[in-house]
Amino acid sequence: MYSVREIIMVLPSLSTDELQYIERVIHNLYRVRCESIVYDDDYGIWTDQDQVSVASEIFKLLDEEEDLK
Repeated sequence: MYSVREIIMVLPSLSTDELQYIERVIHNLYRVRCESIVYDDDYGIWTDQDQVSVASEIFKLLDEEEDLK
């Protein structure tokens, strides 16, 4: 069994196809575990974490734009 640290260290060396495969596996695990999924269809899933992350980025951009004024 690999540790989380070992997994994180190997991720940059993986191909895009391999990363996308891992992402699909993780998303399927969310489904199986009935985790909070905001959006789930053939195109993929959108989790609460995705929602918070994007909202954070948007607020950061809005703050930066406000600082420019």
